[in-house]
Amino acid sequence: MLEGLPMPQFEPGWVWLAGAGPGDPALLTLASVHALHSADAIIYDALVGKDILSLARSDAFLEYAGKRGGKPSAKQADITLRIIELARQGKRVLRLKGGDPFVFGRGGEEALALVEAGIPFRIIPGISAGIGGLAYAGIPVTHRDTNSIVTFLTGHDATGLTPSAIDWPAVAKSSPVIVMYMALKHLVEIRDCLMEGGRRADEPMAIISQATLTDQRVLETTLGEAPQALADSGIEPPAMVVLGEVVRLRAALDWVGALAGRKLVADPLGLRHKSDAG
Repeated sequence: MLEGLPMPQFEPGWVWLAGAGPGDPALLTLASVHALHSADAIIYDALVGKDILSLARSDAFLEYAGKRGGKPSAKQADITLRIIELARQGKRVLRLKGGDPFVFGRGGEEALALVEAGIPFRIIPGISAGIGGLAYAGIPVTHRDTNSIVTFLTGHDATGLTPSAIDWPAVAKSSPVIVMYMALKHLVEIRDCLMEGGRRADEPMAIISQATLTDQRVLETTLGEAPQALADSGIEPPAMVVLGEVVRLRAALDWVGALAGRKLVADPLGLRHKSDAG
């Protein structure tokens, strides 16, 4: 598949920090597939599936270094030291992360550590779940009839708490669409912060679980009802949360649902009716 394409050479002693995308192996970049075919050692995260790892060389060394909230997880310092150790052994080390390594993936931290250690590295971007996962749910992050601004934020900081550094009133007032990573644990607090900042309780919200995979689930709700709807649904992380009028577009753009027989609705925002009335 990659024959004839000008792929970079994966040299011994190098570390490639690559994004594996939101889950569906079909969304891997060609550079990431090339890295999987070439690496001697692969240090991978919890969101990297077996189908993706099956693309590794049969003699490659695979090591799990996943982080999941509320569960035993590898410490970041230990992961970084392990990457450096393997590179200093002359191995081609692939650090494989779900989504994009530089979008809430701590790839920047690991790359800075490699610079300090004198280890050469390459960054391979991946499709972030905040974009690709929403696209599979039929929700565009931007649409000219709803928003020209979108904010991406994380639902918890390094302490595991709701980020105190976020200016929630400013985000609530300035961004028509807010896409939230790792937000389920603190959804009640996040909802309250956004509503205190002026967001409507009836504003549409969606929660996408197992995005892009065969067991993907999409919960459509509202900001005010989201915590109870989430509890009733039984959805657990990993999941993306999106708030804004773009959620209404799913009625027309749920292409995955259409494959399963869902009838799509034209003009979900009611713009044609408003235009005719005018």
